[in-house]
Amino acid sequence: MREMIFGNLLHRPLRTLITIAAVGVEVCLVVLIVGLTTGLRYESAKRIEGVGADLMLQPPASSFLIAFSGAPMPIKLRRKLEEIDHVAAVAPVLLQFNTSGGLDIVFGIELESFNAVSNGFVFHAGGPFEGRDDILVDDWNAKALKLGVGSRLRLFGHDFRVRGIVEHGKGARLFVPIETLQELSAAHEKASLFYIRCDDPKNTDQVAEAIRAVFPRHQLRRVREYMSLMTSSRLPGLTTFVNSMITLGVVVGFLVIFLSMYTTILERTREIGILKSLGASRGDIVRWVLQEALIICAFGIVAGVAFSYGGRALLKEAFPTITILISATWLALAALLALVGGTLGALYPAYLAARQDPIVALAYE
Repeated sequence: MREMIFGNLLHRPLRTLITIAAVGVEVCLVVLIVGLTTGLRYESAKRIEGVGADLMLQPPASSFLIAFSGAPMPIKLRRKLEEIDHVAAVAPVLLQFNTSGGLDIVFGIELESFNAVSNGFVFHAGGPFEGRDDILVDDWNAKALKLGVGSRLRLFGHDFRVRGIVEHGKGARLFVPIETLQELSAAHEKASLFYIRCDDPKNTDQVAEAIRAVFPRHQLRRVREYMSLMTSSRLPGLTTFVNSMITLGVVVGFLVIFLSMYTTILERTREIGILKSLGASRGDIVRWVLQEALIICAFGIVAGVAFSYGGRALLKEAFPTITILISATWLALAALLALVGGTLGALYPAYLAARQDPIVALAYE
């Protein structure tokens, strides 16, 4: 039976390879979709954490998604924050959503205060701001946009000059002087949020209580706990999107296995009749069909893992700023889903094969 199964697979090598590839695409689709959404959430949260602040103060009723922080606050609130005991540095940041050439959050910063909170940028090339029209770009974005020191970048209808290329992971990918962004966004003397660094991390709770007493309506978040907020259950529609893509992948696998095994049964009607005339039971025929489907799934899973890592490398090369996390857990789940889809797709063809009349099958041309 084992020799016959492999012989059947090799009898139509092109169809077998296409079926294996389709199962591999199913696995790859699940892994990359989950890896992409997980990676985007993880990378966004890590960039916020990478600023180095202990606390983050946002306007009242603002979202934990910092791009949607709500109406900016008066920048003079910084004085009240700096007066609180154990506050070492306060950095006001104005956020602006840029949609030209992609989706980016631009940070308008005061370089001195931002450096005090974040311990400064690591420059790959160039240096800090020298004028109001200067911009700092992180290394990933510079690679994606093919920018170098001295390049021109147009944002919000304004031409900026790339003054420095900095190490990624400091909150945003693009940084401009806060005064310039205030002028461009008509938010004079405003800030979207304040990053706060304590003199000692042990004093964070004490500082947080003091800030809440002074700003009871504002949103105050611990930066180190920000990662827990960036879950799919907290992001509107993301769970539905991921589940839809996983369902699509399972349906693809089901249909591919179903069509492959169904055509296999039609082509081998006479062979099935011979097997049954030689004493093969219905159970033997069902096992034959299911084993053939499972072998295809197994090779498809291996191909899917290779497709996943290869696809991640290609996407990373084409889009340097994206992060795709491939976890062993989701590789195993994708493999399980492929096996389930393949088994379900083979059940009806197996049923058809098992119930064939051997006399009719033997007379089949």
